[in-house]
Amino acid sequence: MVRFRFFLLCILFINSLLCIHYVEAQDLVYHLEHEWVLIWINQDGTIDLVYDMIITCDQGTLHWVEIGQPSYDFTLGKAFDENNNELTIEDSSSQGNYKVRIDVIDLHAPNSVRFNLTTNVGHMIWEDTFNPGNVGMNFTPSWFPVTIENLRVKIILPSGVTEQNLKTLTGVEWDNADYENDNFWVYWERDYLAPNAQYAFGVSFPKEFVDHYEIQENFLQKYGLWLGILAILGLIVTLVVFGLRKSAYSKPIISVEALGIRRGLTAVEASYLLDLNPNMIVTEILYSLLKKRVVWVTATKPSVKLEILKPYKDKSFAEFAGKPLRYYEIDFLNAMKKDGSLDEELLAETILFLRGTVEEKLRGYCRRDTINYYTKIVEKAWEQVKQAGTSELASEAYNEQLLWLLLDPEHRSKTEKAFEERVFEPTSLWFWYWYGYQHYHPRPRYEPNIKSPDKAGPPPKILGADLADNIATAIENTSNNIVVNIEKFANAILPPPQASQASHEPAQHTVKCVCACAACACACACVSCACACAGGGAG
Repeated sequence: MVRFRFFLLCILFINSLLCIHYVEAQDLVYHLEHEWVLIWINQDGTIDLVYDMIITCDQGTLHWVEIGQPSYDFTLGKAFDENNNELTIEDSSSQGNYKVRIDVIDLHAPNSVRFNLTTNVGHMIWEDTFNPGNVGMNFTPSWFPVTIENLRVKIILPSGVTEQNLKTLTGVEWDNADYENDNFWVYWERDYLAPNAQYAFGVSFPKEFVDHYEIQENFLQKYGLWLGILAILGLIVTLVVFGLRKSAYSKPIISVEALGIRRGLTAVEASYLLDLNPNMIVTEILYSLLKKRVVWVTATKPSVKLEILKPYKDKSFAEFAGKPLRYYEIDFLNAMKKDGSLDEELLAETILFLRGTVEEKLRGYCRRDTINYYTKIVEKAWEQVKQAGTSELASEAYNEQLLWLLLDPEHRSKTEKAFEERVFEPTSLWFWYWYGYQHYHPRPRYEPNIKSPDKAGPPPKILGADLADNIATAIENTSNNIVVNIEKFANAILPPPQASQASHEPAQHTVKCVCACAACACACACVSCACACAGGGAG
């Protein structure tokens, strides 16, 4: 009997522990009582943001809150709770999502916490192409996947801007406006936003009231007459872009992100979206041309040198505009010098044009969902290789999916694992493999016949470890030796995605009533610009 009671007590104790664990592990549920944003447009072309939020934990425990930033170029200020205690903050940006994480300690249900965050953001004021002589800023307080009971946005204009020379987005009239000292301000308020609800607000004013603003680049002017090789296709794209710029001053489509996932990008285009460095993007383009047997690598030191093969060798570059070559492959070939080396500045222009084209293709689509979509494509490519029944089928799948597989930062270890218990069986036509094999293998046993690959002898089978080592070495060395002067190449890519900082320490403003905050602020220049917006969240 005593043993039975002891056993029963143990069962009850274990059950109580399980219940406690269940309560602690239950899903987090929260909502925002208010999300306020106060924006100062500074004379230097940056903006100061003050975020003010009240977040309520309805279930579970909340540890941190992430607030998106409207640009990669932001400088952290400070964050405080309602009792003026300074909170720990850090830059939690990744893959084009620019965010700040704020630690709110452990907030248990059903409690609330109020806090604010100050940042300074550069590259926010842009030329207004619809209103000549004006500059503008469009701002979308980003969405949370929960209800927001009250949203307020207040924009304070530079000194000298008046109600008479200020314009706002078409159909988005301000709810209130007045002067604060010498600065005119406008204000909007919305109540009970549904989860992921989105609202855009914007202002446009004479450009003489700021010292610096961004200008939308004209691709044809920037790249010159040689872009004429894109012929009708390039002309149509350019006309569409300029047609969009002539539309009414309204919220940028990209801020709404209403079209979901942008499908149809190539692996090379996705390489920019997945944040590969420019050297690796160029290497991707080279491998794309090797797969199509357009070029062959004749030397790798001190820099890569190439030779154009038949039938492309006998054609002018203008004829490359048709299939099977894509615009970035044509630009890459145009960057080749007579000796087969690559011109750093023309190669940089190739990357710039690729970047601009991808951003145009993303217009109106959700960037975050698109990044997740192409990340899953890479994962599916690995699955095709791993699930292939034979070494021959696995090798064929690896060849077909090569450009997607190279987007994975762990491609070396995953290649070795995929061929851990089987060999790799290349064919004589796989130039991308024989290039690396010939130049980087310590003891090559096969001499590829590049001029007549069909006449070459049967290629050897390769062990998985040798395959992974060969490919990884080839990619790494190619990326490092793609041009003679890597620094010149890097400097020619202006502005670099994470450089050209214009932001600085935010000013210390005295916050009085409404102020702030957006979980993510998506700011654009004018109707035709594109921007990346990072959503907010909590955990």
